[in-house]
Amino acid sequence: MLNIFARGVLLYLVLIAGIRFLGKRQLGQLEPSEVAVTMLVADLASIPMQDENISITSGLIPIAAVLGTELLLSFLSMRSVKLRKLLCGKPVILMENGRFLQDNMRKNRVTLDELISQLREKDVLDPATVQYAILETGGNLSVFPFSQERPATAKEAGIPTPEQKLPITIISDGRLLEDNLKKAGKDQKWLQKVLSKEKTTQKGTFLLTVDENNDIRLYKKE
Repeated sequence: MLNIFARGVLLYLVLIAGIRFLGKRQLGQLEPSEVAVTMLVADLASIPMQDENISITSGLIPIAAVLGTELLLSFLSMRSVKLRKLLCGKPVILMENGRFLQDNMRKNRVTLDELISQLREKDVLDPATVQYAILETGGNLSVFPFSQERPATAKEAGIPTPEQKLPITIISDGRLLEDNLKKAGKDQKWLQKVLSKEKTTQKGTFLLTVDENNDIRLYKKE
């Protein structure tokens, strides 16, 4: 029993390390090749996890082969448009200028109900307001309404707005992130001054952030 438990933990850690090695993109919307890899690796890992007669090495070799092949194909597809199209396909326009492109919908087996449902998820109730609806290679639907149908931006309205700066997290759930404190150009003296002003402590702080404009956001624990 203990041996099976240890094998399961080891294979789990190997899979996590392998997926992390392939890159963060694998954790988002999966391409067809990535779906195949995920299913295949999960199946390969389940066999040595349950059968003690199969050595860990014999179980890890095919997993490493699949992950290595996926990594190689990802590397090659970054340099070859043809290979990328072969592995991932290409985006398909399902709507154009308020019209449903029914041939493209049939070729990609997208029903009208599915398309209408995804339009609603994008806050679109009237298909006539859609200039383009594009089925992406990961299965997502990108929707672009006509310019007169979308909300005006601050630029279009002639409203000057300051540039946003990326906030840096200093305290997260009571834990001080010292590397981020240095990255923000702050020190312990600054931190204690901020905490004192807000009448709280490090442990009593749920979130503390600061950006390049020295804009501070502090949320206390409840």
